[in-house]
Amino acid sequence: MALKLVLLALFLCLPASLSSTASKDKEHKLKYNPYRYTFIDKASTFSASSSSSFSSTGQDSTYDYIVIGGGTAGCPLAATLSRNFSVLVLERGGVPFTNANVSFLRNFHIGLADTSASSASQAFVSTDGVYNARARVLGGGSCINAGFYSRADAAFVKRAGWDAKLVNESYPWVEREIVHQPKLTLWQKALRDSLLEVGVRPFNGFTYDHVSGTKVGGTIFDRFGRRHTAAELLAYANPQKLRVLIYATVQKIVFDTSGTRPRVTGVIFKDEKGNQHQALLSNRKGSEVILSSGAIGSPQMLMLSGIGPKRELERLKIPLVLENEHVGKGMADNPMNSILVPSKQPIEQSLIQTVGITKMGVYVEASTGFGQSPESIHTHYGVMSDKNELFSTIPAKQRRPEATQAYTTRNKYQLQEAFNGSFILEKLAYPISRGHLSLLNTNVDDNPSVTFNYFKHPLDLQRCVEAIRLVSKVVTSKRFLNYTQCDKQNVHKMLSLSVKANINLRPKQVNDTKSMAQFCKDTVVTIWHYHGGCLVGKVVNPNRKVLGVNRLRVIDGSTFDESPGTNPQATVMMMGRYMGVKILWERLGNKAGV
Repeated sequence: MALKLVLLALFLCLPASLSSTASKDKEHKLKYNPYRYTFIDKASTFSASSSSSFSSTGQDSTYDYIVIGGGTAGCPLAATLSRNFSVLVLERGGVPFTNANVSFLRNFHIGLADTSASSASQAFVSTDGVYNARARVLGGGSCINAGFYSRADAAFVKRAGWDAKLVNESYPWVEREIVHQPKLTLWQKALRDSLLEVGVRPFNGFTYDHVSGTKVGGTIFDRFGRRHTAAELLAYANPQKLRVLIYATVQKIVFDTSGTRPRVTGVIFKDEKGNQHQALLSNRKGSEVILSSGAIGSPQMLMLSGIGPKRELERLKIPLVLENEHVGKGMADNPMNSILVPSKQPIEQSLIQTVGITKMGVYVEASTGFGQSPESIHTHYGVMSDKNELFSTIPAKQRRPEATQAYTTRNKYQLQEAFNGSFILEKLAYPISRGHLSLLNTNVDDNPSVTFNYFKHPLDLQRCVEAIRLVSKVVTSKRFLNYTQCDKQNVHKMLSLSVKANINLRPKQVNDTKSMAQFCKDTVVTIWHYHGGCLVGKVVNPNRKVLGVNRLRVIDGSTFDESPGTNPQATVMMMGRYMGVKILWERLGNKAGV
């Protein structure tokens, strides 16, 4: 049975026509431009003599802001800053607009399983033995996730020290452009009714707000199944002041260390042809490089640039700019487990629409009805593959990344579709267990080593057991019996099926499915909501300025010590807008006009 999609269960991209509420700045779109916006181009178009598209207007060839990473936070941030200042965005991936695997809900799983060099998704395996992915595309994680949109709660905003009024203005700025109300499928309706039946109440209807009970959230998929990503928030930009380079892989941040504090002067990046370039910051007061490369990319880039644990940098012969033992520390990932629920008949495809939010910090969701063909993808035979059970042939001690890659290469074209049904998912909010990130080498294209330490803290494991018991009640509720083909006597068969899916590289206790704790350990996967590595108070201050250096910030999920809401993308996009406005206010006050 093709238990390939359990990562599907992990959710989390092409835009349709822009909404009628859009601003007049959308006139700069080219009708037949594959990049959609005139300010987007390949990195190889950059040259030292014309490093700024504004030099022809009499300005110099430098930028007020250089944003490293055109992702979920980077796009709204750059669009906002460009209202008043020159901005250069350097994105290592391509555009989502002509990528069918990104654009359409029906291809969600295919985009994740694609391991080609041009894929929008870059796979990695944590040292915990759990498959994972990071985005490599303009729009970031909003291009490869399951599209669910839900705001953070007021308590998160308060703990972050944010201005609640500006937060509540920044969310709608995102929502007007790319967020939709989903049309519930029958399965999602059954999940809604089952959650209410087992006591996950009240029913809060359709809402973006994070509230306890059962609700229907927003989605970045429209009614035609087309994805709208953070890249579309660039429609808000001033096209005369923004330049976005794709396939621009930043190698390091450049510092002037002649003064009392290291001072950022620019960045070095390589283009799609392998040529290196240097982009320079303006000398004007307030100019900054802003890291928005995500919870993996941002701490990695700081260390590659000489900011991080001294011993680790010395090991790789990276010149030390500033010692900070906290870079790469405090990494966390919300552990997710799922139960595979076979169906009697074909099921309509759906990603996350309904969610149950419990007071014990457990979120219950579902995805349904996905399939794929052997010709459609390059696969890593992970949670997306019906062949993932073959990983059991690799001895545990040999399950190093290189061994895994060699195995998948040999078996590249054996994929077949066989599973029809649903994945009922539970995610733990606020995990106590923490991990770390470290460099394996100095090649920015390679994934660093990441450890999340799933369930290392006993309270996380205890909460997972409670969550699996809740999901077991959901799948055996009266509302679900017509879909599940099971009753309360064979829930353990479903648990066993989930364990045998072999959706990770962790050792399994296949014959111990009556132990909920063992089931949690055996079937843990990611939901891609990992965060940390550049925490506030440790690596950056509350304004996201990097401690100990000048002209450098980090604005993305690496600064979070918890994942906001049921799914973080809404808050990460909001934060890009929020921080952009705050920065403009810092420099211009009321003259910022935002």
